[in-house]
Amino acid sequence: MHIDSRSPVLPARMGGAPSQRISLRAEVLRLALRFFKRRHGRRTLPPPMVRARLKRVERFVPRPPPGTRTTVIDGSGVNSVQVAVHQARGDRCVLYFHGGAYTLGTAALLRDFTWRIGAAARACVLYFDYRLAPEHPFPAALEDAVTVYRWLAARFDPARIAFLGDSAGGGLALATLYKLRDEGFALPAAAVAVSPWTDLALTGPSLKLNAAADPMLDVAILPALANGYLGGADPRNHYASPLYGDASGLPPTLIHVGSDEILRDDAIRMADKLRAAGCEVDIEVWPRMPHAWHHFARILPEGRDAIARIGAFLQQRL
Repeated sequence: MHIDSRSPVLPARMGGAPSQRISLRAEVLRLALRFFKRRHGRRTLPPPMVRARLKRVERFVPRPPPGTRTTVIDGSGVNSVQVAVHQARGDRCVLYFHGGAYTLGTAALLRDFTWRIGAAARACVLYFDYRLAPEHPFPAALEDAVTVYRWLAARFDPARIAFLGDSAGGGLALATLYKLRDEGFALPAAAVAVSPWTDLALTGPSLKLNAAADPMLDVAILPALANGYLGGADPRNHYASPLYGDASGLPPTLIHVGSDEILRDDAIRMADKLRAAGCEVDIEVWPRMPHAWHHFARILPEGRDAIARIGAFLQQRL
């Protein structure tokens, strides 16, 4: 765990004890990510072009293990995919909020991740396609998240449902908890946020402090991504930036973030916000891990370890 001493943010209690040394594979991955970051520079491509390129990548994404059931579902008008490995209990479900800066994401691209979460948590996983920015700006994604959760809660006991989101999806998961609580709807039993983007006003000290250290994300492109999602809305609206909300009453939450991430302080300050509101929260700051490193679990031992820790957290609460 590493918190930059120059940061004015006081960290919440850190849960667990991720290893302080990183693997050789992690070192190589960092080098590769940094190469691609420098190669692309600060160039931003239109989201439709990026989506088209990623569509061609989908066929190369490994499929889940044999015996995994993958079912396309209409969740009250929201396209969804349920993934159930053989270890999954039929009465538990993890609702997965995908990342991608609110502009990208498909079930096929993430299929090597969703089954791993299901196996670790011993639960089925429901991926859903929220409407994407900039074509569908805030609050479209939030509306879709609320819709699909209400659909899911009619089929599972909310005490057997958990939220999991990474990057923008981590922020969306927390914002959805706010919205459900404010509407008086039963909340899920737990939440997990991986490298969450919680502050679209972009005020975190680590945006500058980690700009050079982060091997994956370029701080220069964040304003355009934030503006594309907000569509003119206030970046401090707590349904878009959960850092600015009242966190009271939210369920037990686990947060993972890498020490070198530009979004490190989005995660740390969100944990502090939850703890100040009296919520149960654990945050693990993993040394030198790239953004949402869990998605590299096929090649990265730290990714597999992090998913295992998420699974243990969820199994205790579902």
